[in-house]
Amino acid sequence: MEWKNELTRLLGIAYPLIQAPMLGITTPAMVAAISNSGGLGSLPIGGLSPEKVTALIREVKSLTANPFAVNMFTYEPELAPDRSTFDGMQALIHELYQAAGFTPAAVKYEDLQVHSWREQLPVLIAAGIQHVSFTFGMPDADGFALMKAHRMHIMGTATSVAEAVVLKAAGVGIIVAQGIEAGGHRGSFLPGPLSQTGTMALVPQIADRVRMPVIAAGGIMDARGIAAARMLGAAGVQMGSAFLRCHESLATPAQKAVLGQITDTDTQLTRAISGRWARGVRNKLITELEAAGEAFCPYPFQDMLTQPARKVAREADNAQWINIWAGQAAGKAQAWSAADIFAELVRETALLFPNNKFA
Repeated sequence: MEWKNELTRLLGIAYPLIQAPMLGITTPAMVAAISNSGGLGSLPIGGLSPEKVTALIREVKSLTANPFAVNMFTYEPELAPDRSTFDGMQALIHELYQAAGFTPAAVKYEDLQVHSWREQLPVLIAAGIQHVSFTFGMPDADGFALMKAHRMHIMGTATSVAEAVVLKAAGVGIIVAQGIEAGGHRGSFLPGPLSQTGTMALVPQIADRVRMPVIAAGGIMDARGIAAARMLGAAGVQMGSAFLRCHESLATPAQKAVLGQITDTDTQLTRAISGRWARGVRNKLITELEAAGEAFCPYPFQDMLTQPARKVAREADNAQWINIWAGQAAGKAQAWSAADIFAELVRETALLFPNNKFA
């Protein structure tokens, strides 16, 4: 099978298969495994300090000489929540976790700090990163100019046709079309109701409108999904949930066990954990926070408040009190190495297109 197309040529990869950047799950070893297999590994750095970003990039580079992408969160943080909202949410979190047998550390209002993509971009430039993806919005004009000056391939996330059009006009060269099926945070950034368009409906409409390489993301777990994306006009696919249970994943044993048992209806969209809409497996953390009726803090401050509590639950390997971001088809994920999962995707897809091209 001939996999080469415009996307593979732009990115310098053998297969138009991209591992989704999953903060808290993706490891440098996972990124390297995908890149070493001929795909594009993606390193998530949203919210991390420049020092941490530097260390992670160095680790990936020590494991692979092949291309990989770095993913930034490009949004303008809201103002910190008012003190009463902050204190009320923290009190609720501590009450719930203490009742479950945990004692999370307190978060000081005075210590709230957001690391911006503006702090991270110079690190990427210094490291010679050539492939940059982003979500939750897009860089400003200066950011785009800086990336283009350093000949970076720029990939932006769109959850609607309108967002894809805005990204193209701003200078993005590749669009990641994120359907509602996708696990983790929604990449939506335009004002208005949350876009809930599915991958199969979204991809062809974006492809027809922008006339540039489109990467399909959301609900793709095997060769059938890859083939469907191709028929819909995608130049490649981005897969996250497929690697949630892989050996290189940071998911705990309990998380992986839950993911191996869920069905199509076991995930939901919620703002309870981070303050931003995200799809994850329904558990006590989500149901209790939503049922309490307390006002959520805006992203990323809600996320900062729940982090210490989720940390102690992770250390206890308790899957009921952590976030388990996952897509609607995540139950099909295999507990193999990332390289083996990738190899099987290539093998199965080749069988579906024995005399054809993925183009």
